[in-house]
Amino acid sequence: MTACPIHMPPPPGAGIRARWAGWLLIALLIATAPAEVAWAGSPFATGANATQQQLVAILTPLAAVAVMVSGAMAWFGRLSWWWMVAVVIGTVLVFGGPQIVSWIRGLFGV
Repeated sequence: MTACPIHMPPPPGAGIRARWAGWLLIALLIATAPAEVAWAGSPFATGANATQQQLVAILTPLAAVAVMVSGAMAWFGRLSWWWMVAVVIGTVLVFGGPQIVSWIRGLFGV
């Protein structure tokens, strides 16, 4: 009885050769990449900046409403003033994020 080619074990060393061929291909692609591609901006920084801008655009009207509603609720005694303070601090952190990050980076010289 012969084994089916699907169920036959791979020959010894077949996985190592394929792995070396893959690494060689990646090294070749990196070595021949144009300089513009190699020194392009970080996609993570670009994505983080875009996400932050989207969040600010979406949260601006919501933050204004949240501050007004929580202020009125605290004024009429339906909400603790600490919640009002937390809403204001959260708003400052969301909208002041880029300035806070640049300030912290400046402290550490980055």
